[in-house]
Amino acid sequence: MNQPSPRIRELTQSMWKKKFYAVFWEGRNADLAPLLAEHLEYMIAIEREGKMLASGPLDFGKTSDGMTVLRVDSEAEARAIAERDPFVKNGVRGYSIREWMVMEGSFSVRVNFSDRSIDIS
Repeated sequence: MNQPSPRIRELTQSMWKKKFYAVFWEGRNADLAPLLAEHLEYMIAIEREGKMLASGPLDFGKTSDGMTVLRVDSEAEARAIAERDPFVKNGVRGYSIREWMVMEGSFSVRVNFSDRSIDIS
């Protein structure tokens, strides 16, 4: 691969460059309902361990596909998490894993003291 130009180096110099692992869940249009509570409990546990950035269905739930972005140290750790998912353990979903480098983006947090509400956008 060619070396990036000085302009590209300048533009990317201060970017985040944080590595995550994206798990793409392949639902095969299966009925997820029988295992959904168990799957959600598992996902919440992963979230509480601090290993999940985001997770949810793709295509607004029109299919049984989904995506989970994990903040783990290796693809092997991401694979171990995917293998323990109840949908995978019961043969309802397959998956693939891709390394993802986050370079740019943002999010906002608003805390309202008056009613102790939080808005994340």
